[in-house]
Amino acid sequence: MSETTTKQKHAFQTEVKQLLHLMVHSLYSNKEIFLRELISNAADAADKLRFKALKDSSLYGDDADLKIRITTDKDAKTVTISDNGIGMTEQDVINNLGTIAKSGTADFLEQLTGDQKKDSKLIGQFGVGFYSSFIVADKVTVVTRGAGAGINEAVIWESAGDGEFTIEQTDKETRGTDITLHLKEGEEEFLEEMRLRNVIGKYSDHISLPVEMHKMSSGEEESDDADSSKEEFEAVNKATALWTRGKSDISDEEYQEFYKHISHDFQDALTWSHNQVEGTQEYTSLLYIPSKAPFDLWNRDRVRGVKLYVQRVFIMDDAEQFLPVYLRFVRGLIDSNDLPLNVSREILQDSKVTQSLTNAAVSRILKMLEQLAKKDKEKYQQFWDEFGQVLKEGTGEDFANKEKIAKLFRFSSTHTDSKEQTVSLDDYIERMKPEQEKIYYIATDSFLAAKNSPHLEVFRKKGIEVLLMHDRIDEWTISHLNEYVGKQFVSATQGDLNLGNLEDAEDKKAQEKASEDHKELVERMKTVLGDKVAEVKVTMRLTNTPACIVAGQGDMPLQMVKMLQAAGQDVPDVKPVFEINPDHALINLVEKEQGDEQFGEWVEVLFDQALLAEQGQLDDPASFASKLNKLLLKLAH
Repeated sequence: MSETTTKQKHAFQTEVKQLLHLMVHSLYSNKEIFLRELISNAADAADKLRFKALKDSSLYGDDADLKIRITTDKDAKTVTISDNGIGMTEQDVINNLGTIAKSGTADFLEQLTGDQKKDSKLIGQFGVGFYSSFIVADKVTVVTRGAGAGINEAVIWESAGDGEFTIEQTDKETRGTDITLHLKEGEEEFLEEMRLRNVIGKYSDHISLPVEMHKMSSGEEESDDADSSKEEFEAVNKATALWTRGKSDISDEEYQEFYKHISHDFQDALTWSHNQVEGTQEYTSLLYIPSKAPFDLWNRDRVRGVKLYVQRVFIMDDAEQFLPVYLRFVRGLIDSNDLPLNVSREILQDSKVTQSLTNAAVSRILKMLEQLAKKDKEKYQQFWDEFGQVLKEGTGEDFANKEKIAKLFRFSSTHTDSKEQTVSLDDYIERMKPEQEKIYYIATDSFLAAKNSPHLEVFRKKGIEVLLMHDRIDEWTISHLNEYVGKQFVSATQGDLNLGNLEDAEDKKAQEKASEDHKELVERMKTVLGDKVAEVKVTMRLTNTPACIVAGQGDMPLQMVKMLQAAGQDVPDVKPVFEINPDHALINLVEKEQGDEQFGEWVEVLFDQALLAEQGQLDDPASFASKLNKLLLKLAH
């Protein structure tokens, strides 16, 4: 190799510096994963070359036998991982080795606690990749040449992991990338070939191209010959695509390591489904549910999708056409025999085969989750806590499967009065009263607001269970669901609440009598509130609270209005209905008030109080406080 340009010095992106420091100090107990990560990256490079070579076979040159090779030099204390894959240009090197090109970096860094044990788990959620080299190395040298580039267009990248890296051009006889790790003091175990073979067998046996090391003769323990180029090489992994093997031949450990390979996750998957389908369509799918949500889960524009293979040839990394957005947490691959090898994203968009594969994948995922919920409630709860809110997007995106999706939902409810969302819709229906025809729910900003809502008083009095929905997306989700197994959803905050057969004749008579007895009070209140409300009426839904507000019949739910306003959307001017409890002492006190000014102040305070209970905030809290203080002082005297 000969230097042809001046060495350029660059600074790492700030996030990379922090990640490097954290990895070196937090992953000391699991050092060997550096080899898994580098082999995984090398396999990706080979996959990408195969795909590009479908259009331009000249990229192979005279070296079409793709492989990964690992060599050691005991004198120099180095381990080198080489591949003859796609290689990198100088710009690729800067982009891939100097930057974390992944959204959610800032969120990730905010989560760090300084506790090494906890932080090492966070690293796993973020992915470690190439930077794991610095766990065992105090200097890393990368020599790479892109496919199709000339001998003198190679690049050397070098860093000691101290915040800077250098780049210079060089010569390289072959295509691909050589990563040389200069091991730290005390990491000499990774110079022993048997140690490396064991790590490869543990983590990388599933890699679909050969991972080679120098051939050991029968009975040989180790070779002291540092010049491995004169030695013969042999594959030390199975080198067959894992998904093509029979399920009974694959251990759970192999499935988990393959998951980590394709997802670059550090933790085990929660569950997976492996299916080989023959018939009118032939394909294999291997789909995983992660155990932890990534930091950029809520970015709906994040890179997502499964790996796509056609007849075991890698086509693309993130084929989003096979997964709807609400299943963006799923990882895995689809290998089809029915798509053309030169398939593009544009062809996928309009392909009937794609639609068929998508339907099959979605059905498979929903069934996998349903089975998990039946067989292992604890694991399913773990899934729900991580991904439940994303799954709730499905009722508005996947009309054909919305009842299957709803079956997977979990909510809090008045049955448990717990913030933990453990109640399924089937659980709720099973506990419904014999005369109950509808599913009752309340949607608010928080669990406590839902649990303590005055709208629940009549339901608690009659022993009717109500679902407590406190995720921001809940009202939107229910608006697209409408009903489940024929049972209509009804909001506890809905105007003209009709409990149907749950109300007896005495309840209805009491309501009519109260409305008549307090007709004058209702009119006076309506005059005070004016166009702030659509209506003032007497209600029997309250037992301990003097008043509440509800949405008018047919109006948009108040929680939905609030959610849309928070999203910056224009919403119609919805005026609430003000309902009063005729049996409450405060209402009786206000009814006896003869002075118009003081009566008006009482009514406005009661109305603001009801608004506060429903919405959690007021447009003019200072005015509310002032009126309340004034009334309290009068009562004190």
